[in-house]
Amino acid sequence: MTVYAYCSPEWLEICLELYKGNTRLKQELAKVSTRIAFLVKAEPAWGIEQDIIFGAFAEKGEISRLGFFSMEEAKKEVEFILAATPQVWKKIMRKEGKFLTEFMIGKVTLLQGSKVGVLAVAPYANQFIDAITPVEVKFQDEMTEEELANYKATITEFRKRSGV
Repeated sequence: MTVYAYCSPEWLEICLELYKGNTRLKQELAKVSTRIAFLVKAEPAWGIEQDIIFGAFAEKGEISRLGFFSMEEAKKEVEFILAATPQVWKKIMRKEGKFLTEFMIGKVTLLQGSKVGVLAVAPYANQFIDAITPVEVKFQDEMTEEELANYKATITEFRKRSGV
């Protein structure tokens, strides 16, 4: 089984591809229409030298976009921008913590959008997590020094090329 690095373009590409064939998950998200972005705060020890944003456009359970955004693009195109450290996002994605709890205690902060709007989509957090974790995701704190160096080089090149 292929393992994908967290916050890598390959990770989101395979997630979108797999989501398109996941009828169960589409049905569970059929009532959800949102454009949401997740800002991962800079954490140099994790190879994340500056904040990075990924997000999804969902319309009645159909995800039309799953990818990275510049801050300017996110501000223009999404309803919600939620921010947290990579450690908090890891905890949520591994379902070791609940999104709603982390949001309510302030570990996930709302940079754009309304709190009421976030609370309306929060009941679908586990389904969104399932959409971005259908493959094994390796977080940077789980990488060897060589894997982390490769990640840094790859993400730096991707960011330069894509403008995110």
